[in-house]
Amino acid sequence: MNTNSKFAWNLGDIFDAVGEAVEPTRPALIHRERTLSWSEFNASTNNLAKNLIARGASPNDKVAFYLANGTQYTQLVVACMKARLVHVNVNYRYLEDELHYIIDNSDAKFVVYSSQFSARIANIHSRCNNVSHFIEVDDSGAAGPPKNDFAEDMKGLLNEGDGHRLDIRRSPDDLVFIYTGGTTGMPKGVMWRQHDLWGGFGGGKSHPCAYRVLDNVNELAAAVKSYEKPLTQLIACPLMHGTGLFTALTTLTGGGTLVTMGVNGLDPELTWQTAQDSKVKSIVIVGDAFARPMLNTLETTPGRWDLSALRLIISSGVMWSSETKEGLMNLIPQLICADLFGSSEALGFGNSISSEETGVQTARFRIGDHCKVFTESQREVLPGSDQKGFVARTGAIPLGYYKDEAKSQKTFPVINGVRYSVPGDWCTVDENGFIRLLGRGSACINTAGEKVYPEEVEEALKRHADIDDALVIGLEDEKWGMAVTAILKPRAGKVIETSGIHSHIKTLLAAYKAPKNYVMSGKSFRAVNGKADYKSAKTFAIESL
Repeated sequence: MNTNSKFAWNLGDIFDAVGEAVEPTRPALIHRERTLSWSEFNASTNNLAKNLIARGASPNDKVAFYLANGTQYTQLVVACMKARLVHVNVNYRYLEDELHYIIDNSDAKFVVYSSQFSARIANIHSRCNNVSHFIEVDDSGAAGPPKNDFAEDMKGLLNEGDGHRLDIRRSPDDLVFIYTGGTTGMPKGVMWRQHDLWGGFGGGKSHPCAYRVLDNVNELAAAVKSYEKPLTQLIACPLMHGTGLFTALTTLTGGGTLVTMGVNGLDPELTWQTAQDSKVKSIVIVGDAFARPMLNTLETTPGRWDLSALRLIISSGVMWSSETKEGLMNLIPQLICADLFGSSEALGFGNSISSEETGVQTARFRIGDHCKVFTESQREVLPGSDQKGFVARTGAIPLGYYKDEAKSQKTFPVINGVRYSVPGDWCTVDENGFIRLLGRGSACINTAGEKVYPEEVEEALKRHADIDDALVIGLEDEKWGMAVTAILKPRAGKVIETSGIHSHIKTLLAAYKAPKNYVMSGKSFRAVNGKADYKSAKTFAIESL
């Protein structure tokens, strides 16, 4: 086992225990005007799990989630865990060929999709030979049968049954898949054993009701039952990605309340309104792609929302600039900004906490337990050496990538007899053990023999008052080999003078890191989860130049 606990953890067992320990009337899910109590949540997920099994689902069968945020996404995740089925996330921005690739690559037996995507599903239905059941989630608000006659209505599967716990023996080896696109190639399915995923969550110590690694599921149930201040958390980012899903699971396994908004993308005004109406204590975002528009909205309408209940904003996945954190903390004085360094391939690389007491931190993380930094030749980086290396985590890590042994061996190497997860993030380690994140190695730019890490330059660019967002790529160049190129989105009403930007960068970074080319864009090249779309940005830059 890969956690500090000798107990064999399974998330289906955890949700059984938590569902019966928590106060039945406490809200579990809030979505728009609908509130689902823990009693209703527990019963509906039990019903759904039984009805999936009744339709032929067997342990380790894959279930593709082609869904936007909503109560049904969370109900289905928990039902799959209770029924020993494997969650497969599908980006709801995918079109037919991308959608079919994930369904086919994952060997999905069930496909559950939002009614707003029914036409896309209809277009690929005949190609999905391995799929036995299509299930449609009505997110339109209109009553009636599914739009596709080959699909079954989700409502019936949630409501039919007595709601009682399943009589089923589960395994710590039951899986959760997280498909991640990375920066190159087709998406890969990261395979997490549920026991290891729980260890990645901290074995319970990350929950406000625990503060320590728990020894067994009964201890967790007792902690949840006695806790009087459960977390109410708003997931502003998509549940279809690791940041949203993992934070949702930690909230619910602590007996808390999960709030979603049901929009495919960020709506800053709705985010703050929902935070006020549901009195949320925590909001989950993905870096500046979320935080900057949210800050701009607060600055243009000061005092509009009562955010006195809000204590924490959590971000993971991309850079979150110090200026944005500082702006939010100035307007919400009690706020703590928690920057968590992790990925689909490993959790707990490090954390960076900004508050009134600690000051503002960016890209500097306290290294997590079970983590080390290695050079490309797999030598451990000594703290304070200023040597660059890859951050690596051992212990509670995934099994690898589904059906890709070569990629698995590269990302999960054995170093000095110990298996690590090494997603490819470059960093340095200071004398106090703090890591300074530089960026993902696969996006590294080699310019005139020097390595430049895009995220480091992007962070410096976004510190300029006139820049709303920035991406940095390398373009082939006869003189430099690769020319550092910045794609900039100006703030509303601002015109960016590149000479001023160039001078600004040189006050923050070594001169060779300053972009050689600047391209202006009216939009951010980012996916809905806030992560950079370097491929599209590069195409745009080449065409513009």
